[in-house]
Amino acid sequence: MRRRIASIILLAALLPVLSACRQEDYTEHISEVRRDIFCAQTEDFTLTLSCTSREYPYADDGIACPMSDLIEVTLTPAVSPAGDVLVYAADESWGGEASFSAVHGDYRFSQGVDTFPAGSVDLRIAWGERTYEVAATSVRTEETLSPEAALAVLTESESETLTRMRKEGVFCGEFRVRLLRREQNYYYVAVTDGEEQIALLIDAQTGEILAHRAT
Repeated sequence: MRRRIASIILLAALLPVLSACRQEDYTEHISEVRRDIFCAQTEDFTLTLSCTSREYPYADDGIACPMSDLIEVTLTPAVSPAGDVLVYAADESWGGEASFSAVHGDYRFSQGVDTFPAGSVDLRIAWGERTYEVAATSVRTEETLSPEAALAVLTESESETLTRMRKEGVFCGEFRVRLLRREQNYYYVAVTDGEEQIALLIDAQTGEILAHRAT
């Protein structure tokens, strides 16, 4: 009986230590992730299609809410369309009229979806009086890191920041992970608790941190 009581007391004493050693699953705190980007170009426009999961409501408050999957299409004009701009998946599983953004000077369309395309996606674009059928291809390669691997770059390099964002042993922050495409692939990875924010620009192939910003 004494041994049993001693074992119980020892286990109770070790619980805080064991809890501290348990690896935090930071993927549970992601509130936005852009997993893939598809690109296509014609003589009239350049098209970018992003596959994004995003929380609702969308806010940098440190609280990760349930996410919804969205297709986001941006069409940057080389020639202004003589009429409306419509975007449809070739199988008509989604689509509609794109809105002009006076701020960015492009046309934008977004819609919730059940699944994301992979590899390439066939689209039908009504550009004013002209209609295009295009195949947008993914910018991802076999060497492109996963969003989870990009997140790990931040969690490993910013361990002190994440410790500051804990309250009574509970992590109180949210992450945003966005695949970016310029001349090559990058990841923007950020964490915030609603007050402090750390953002990294990461090489999407090597995981090298290229830029760091704290606000």
